[in-house]
Amino acid sequence: MALVALASVGLLAAGCASVTPEDVDSIQAQLSDIQNQIDQFQQQAPSKDEVQSLESQVAGEMQSLLRSEADMQVRLQELRTQIEQLRAQLEDTNYRLSQVSQQIAATNQELQAFRALQRRPRESSSGNGPEDSPGPLSDVQPLDPESLYQSAYQDYTQGNFALAIQGFREYLRNFPQTDLSDNATYWIGESYYRQGMFQRAIGQFEAVLEGYPRSDKVPSALLKKGYAHLELGQRNPAVGELRRVIRDFPNSDEANLARERLRDLGVDR
Repeated sequence: MALVALASVGLLAAGCASVTPEDVDSIQAQLSDIQNQIDQFQQQAPSKDEVQSLESQVAGEMQSLLRSEADMQVRLQELRTQIEQLRAQLEDTNYRLSQVSQQIAATNQELQAFRALQRRPRESSSGNGPEDSPGPLSDVQPLDPESLYQSAYQDYTQGNFALAIQGFREYLRNFPQTDLSDNATYWIGESYYRQGMFQRAIGQFEAVLEGYPRSDKVPSALLKKGYAHLELGQRNPAVGELRRVIRDFPNSDEANLARERLRDLGVDR
C-alpha cells in the first residue's frame, strides 16, 4: 500500500498539471490510512523486552518440566522398590500359608487317628458275650506309623522341639521306609534349626538330600540349609545352596525366598 501511495505521488509529480484537488485529497487520505496501519503494526509487534521475557518464561517452564520428570523418575523407582518388597512379603506369606496348610492337614490326620483309637473300646464293649469284653491294657495294639508321626509333628507345632526330635527319631527307627520318612528327617532338621543348633540342622537337611533325592522336601531342605549356613556366618556355602534352589527348582516358593535372600545379601544370582 505504501508503494501504491508513492506511485501515486510520483504520478502526481509527473503530471501535476492535470491533477485536480480531489486527486490530491484522495492521495492524502490513502497516505493517512497507510500511516494508521503502520502505527497499528508497530503497536502489535512485540518489543525486544517482550521477546526476552517470553524466552525467559519458556526457559523456566522447560526447567520446571525437567525437574518434574526427574521427580517422577525418583517416584517411579520408589514405587518399583515398594512393589518388590510387597512381592517378597507375598511370597513369604504364601510359603507360610503352605506350611499352615500342611499343619492343618497333619492335625486332621491326627484327629482321625485319635477318633479311631477312641472307637476301639466302644466297639469292643458293644458285644453281649464275655469274648467281646475289652482285654487288659497290655493287649492294646501300639500306635500305627501315622499316629506316631502325627504325635511328633504336634510336638513340633507346639514348640516342644526336643520331644519332636525324639518322636521323629522313634518313627524312623520303627518305620524307616514309609512315605513320611523323608518328612520326619526334614522336621528333625527344622527342630534343630528352631533351637539354634544350626550345625546339627545342616546335617539333617543334608540327610534329606542324600537319603531322599526325589522327595518334595528337597527344595525346603536346600533353602533351610542355606539359611543355617548364614546363621553360622558361612556366606559362601549359603550362597551356593540358595543358588542351587533357584537353579534346580526355579518355579518353587523356596526359589522365590532364595532370590529375596540373595538380594538382601547383595548377590547377583
